[in-house]
Amino acid sequence: MNEVLSKLIDSIAELPEDWHGCGSVPPKTLRAILAHAEEIGPIEHTVETGSGKTTLLFSHLSPDHLAFSYDHAGSVSKVKESALCRGESVTWVEGFTQRTIPRYEFTHPFQIALIDGPHGYPFPDLEYYYLYPHIATGGLLLVDDAQIPTIGRMVDILKAGDTFELLEVADNMAFFRRTEAPLFDPFGDGWWLQGYNAEVYRQMMGGEPQPPAPPMDEPSRTLIPRMDEPSQTPPPPRMIRKAARSVGRLVPRPIKNVVRDGLKAALLDE
Repeated sequence: MNEVLSKLIDSIAELPEDWHGCGSVPPKTLRAILAHAEEIGPIEHTVETGSGKTTLLFSHLSPDHLAFSYDHAGSVSKVKESALCRGESVTWVEGFTQRTIPRYEFTHPFQIALIDGPHGYPFPDLEYYYLYPHIATGGLLLVDDAQIPTIGRMVDILKAGDTFELLEVADNMAFFRRTEAPLFDPFGDGWWLQGYNAEVYRQMMGGEPQPPAPPMDEPSRTLIPRMDEPSQTPPPPRMIRKAARSVGRLVPRPIKNVVRDGLKAALLDE
């Protein structure tokens, strides 16, 4: 392990646990970040949501670190004021990440991305949506506070897919490596191709998931194409019956028949 960065982590560990009011990761997690980063090789670009002790480490680990954070309880100001922060390496995008990340124009891939901003659902999912297309193959995706149920569900979804490989969970931070799998289209659908959903699809449709149709040019995309369009053909009656039965098992009994009838009508475009 890099001796200089290891000593930096020793210095960070001397800071109090309540160094700022938003909580801090323990030294064990910082050492895990460093260990996995060293396996990647030279780090050029990193990004995180939230800020704190991880930012101190990233400021030395990366020559170009991008931090999306809101200065709540000193989470930004404490970092900026710290002698342990290599300020010239950090670009701050301050404000609520729900606003700043969707507006930001990313220009290069990242070797490491850490999601540790607002923890309420769906905010970590939103951050993931805007960051995952920009994580380099072989790069790291870190998701903190996996013990929170909604964040834990996101970890489970990622584990079941082929875009990221789970390496370890260190003190509630999940470490994923970006695989060589094709990028999951951020403007498409393909829910049936995701590992987390595949078994439900097989139960509903009685077959293996099929690749989605090529995406249509904007703004011609529609969520539910009409069956009377020339390029569409109605599904066979067997598939309609299977889908109706599946919905019947998933929907509460009082409205089961209504949903079945509605599904049949929608599929047949009656």
